[in-house]
Amino acid sequence: MGSFSAMVDKRDLSVTFRERLRQLLQRADLNQSSFAAAVGIDRSALSQLLSGSSTRLPRAETLLNIANEYKVSLDWLLGLSQSEALTGELRPSFEIEEGSSAFGEPLMTKWHAEANGMKIRYVPAGIPDLLRTRELIDYESDISRRSKEAQHGEAQLRIDYNRLPGTDMEACMPRHTMEIFARGLGVWTGFPEDARKRQLEHMATLLDDLYPGFRLYLYDGRQRYSVPYTIFGPRRVAVYVGDMYLVLNATELISTFTRHFDTLIKATEIHAHEVAAFARALPTR
Repeated sequence: MGSFSAMVDKRDLSVTFRERLRQLLQRADLNQSSFAAAVGIDRSALSQLLSGSSTRLPRAETLLNIANEYKVSLDWLLGLSQSEALTGELRPSFEIEEGSSAFGEPLMTKWHAEANGMKIRYVPAGIPDLLRTRELIDYESDISRRSKEAQHGEAQLRIDYNRLPGTDMEACMPRHTMEIFARGLGVWTGFPEDARKRQLEHMATLLDDLYPGFRLYLYDGRQRYSVPYTIFGPRRVAVYVGDMYLVLNATELISTFTRHFDTLIKATEIHAHEVAAFARALPTR
């Protein structure tokens, strides 16, 4: 598997982005207020981006707006390419990917590495992978017939990733998913009560440990519905469809999923700083 140490340094990304933002501002021949308005941010936010006071990159939607407005590629804007040319006509708007790359590396691990320094948004299919105990992974693997060893390794890689300085990941899931799990209903009918208790405590401990780099929100599943997907900054959206991913690359599709994720956040009932306590208090019978 690829090493996380090989990832692009977040500081390098922010320095290159700042330099290229200045180039676009110069070319546009606009004052900062007009330039900021054109890409949907206020002047103070633009000043902050240009000042270099933080290594944080702007939101994915802002990056997409800048690329769209000034007709440059996101790869160039982030310093991942020396070519400004838009690549939309050269790559498909979506692809179907198997669970692993040609070299056996889990694709999600590869995509996380490529999105280092960017905000990642995540809607899990069940209990988030990195928050699962070995017991739960083994139980669910017996149902799905996926490799237990591979999933143990992937879970640890996700935890390690979220402990890296500057990691920014948000996850959203329905509140009722955790309540159903705690009571051992649905797919978890055969998962013992003591194991469910250990899972909830393990989840709560990790949520406290990883906060604020990893933030889990619980929304009202009666008001909102979502398929499982992950937004890797402005680069791609991976929609989980069993053992495959529907990978969306088009800028407008990434924007659509970003807006959808924002609606899930707005429907939040249990906020990120409250979820650990909520998990510990859930009744298991």
